[in-house]
Amino acid sequence: MSPPSTAMRNAFLAHCRTLLGAGHVLAGAADMAPFLTDWRGRHTGMALAVLRPGSVQQVAEVVRACARWGIPVVPQGGNTGLVLGGVPDRSGEAVLLSLARLNTIRETDALNRTMTVDAGCILQQVQDAAAAHDCLFPLSLAAEGSCTIGGNLSSNAGGTAVLRYGNARELCLGLEVVTPQGEIWNGLRGLRKDNTGYDLRDLYIGAEGTLGIITGAVLKLYPQPKACITALAALDSPAAALRLLALMQDYCGASLTGFELMSSFCLQLVATQFPQLPRPFSGQHAQYVLLELSSSESAEHAVGLLERAIDAALENGTIEDAVVATSVAQSRGLWQLREHIPLAQAKAGKNIKHDISLPVSSIPDFIGRTAPLLQQAFPGCQLVCFGHLGDGNLHFNVAPPDGIPNEAFLANQDAVNRVVHDSVAGFGGSISAEHGIGALKRDELARYKSPLELNLMRAIKSALDPQGIMNPGKIL
Repeated sequence: MSPPSTAMRNAFLAHCRTLLGAGHVLAGAADMAPFLTDWRGRHTGMALAVLRPGSVQQVAEVVRACARWGIPVVPQGGNTGLVLGGVPDRSGEAVLLSLARLNTIRETDALNRTMTVDAGCILQQVQDAAAAHDCLFPLSLAAEGSCTIGGNLSSNAGGTAVLRYGNARELCLGLEVVTPQGEIWNGLRGLRKDNTGYDLRDLYIGAEGTLGIITGAVLKLYPQPKACITALAALDSPAAALRLLALMQDYCGASLTGFELMSSFCLQLVATQFPQLPRPFSGQHAQYVLLELSSSESAEHAVGLLERAIDAALENGTIEDAVVATSVAQSRGLWQLREHIPLAQAKAGKNIKHDISLPVSSIPDFIGRTAPLLQQAFPGCQLVCFGHLGDGNLHFNVAPPDGIPNEAFLANQDAVNRVVHDSVAGFGGSISAEHGIGALKRDELARYKSPLELNLMRAIKSALDPQGIMNPGKIL
């Protein structure tokens, strides 16, 4: 399809002003600017306009207009993504469709343990609304104060509680989606079992807005735990962390809800950039694991489980030291160490990020093999390795050597990616665990997916979005 003419674009924008009101069709550079730059500040796109619908019906009407005039659509939630999935390219041909005004908690069914929400609801808003009904929505991310449910589902977000509760896909029972033709599919069913053909819900989750626009969701809720206990363990290696994971699972079972690996360099970086945060240990250790246990019984039960496990790990030499939070404030302080790693990286300068997943059993060998390969290829580079060891997801980021300008090192991004991603593939892993593909990893996906997989994905895209107007240039 050829791009629409200037007259057609003007007619389209006039139609959108009629649909949404002129105040929700942003076409000036200053008005659009906050929507067009990605969270990391690495890319600024261009758009024909930023559209801000206030209802699902308005989303459908806008998409119908886009299909009619041949205008590409880039959906955006909280714009916290890391792979350029929610920002347009620099052609200026697409409209950016912000879901921010769709922010209503539609219904809470505490007996069914479900909540139906608009896609533009902020994650923390959903967490708080669940807590008000003495329930838990367990998805938890560093960006939970600004990311949206639609974005979480579109990228199949993970976070810190995947070990116990699963990714966003496992936390969603039903969806409402506006198709590329501007029709509204109402799949908002709060059912745990629904074996009636193809699972369309799972098709749209993780599709990054390339197949349709998620406008609503039915989310799973859980009972609020009676207590959450946090501890920080110090270890000498990733292999010891893996042994600790097995020990904790043996002792604590499903009570183990968080298991976060952090290298010594990660916590040194946090200490440098955020000196006000706690320093739990007087000395340095090679690795650290942040543990969280949740109990449905009592704080005493959770503390008992944790203390028995920690004692066993100290006795057999799996860990070198440990601190257990004895208050909510201390627990929050330990979690801040983990949550501030990305913020410390951003303050320290730019880096080359990798969001990878591996078989849990392979993580120590992967780190042991890949870190030397990076040092050999890029002497002095600094590895910021942390992540959700319990579910096999590592953030394996590479920062410049001391004294090397950021931009000079970023010129090596393709070569750094090749070292890391080839090693990931060699261990049977994935180059994207929870951030998605977007535009940033599109070419990498083509390198590591088989031709058959890519052709099947293209067939789905072509069948659902034959005009190719939904988030073009992303994933495929």
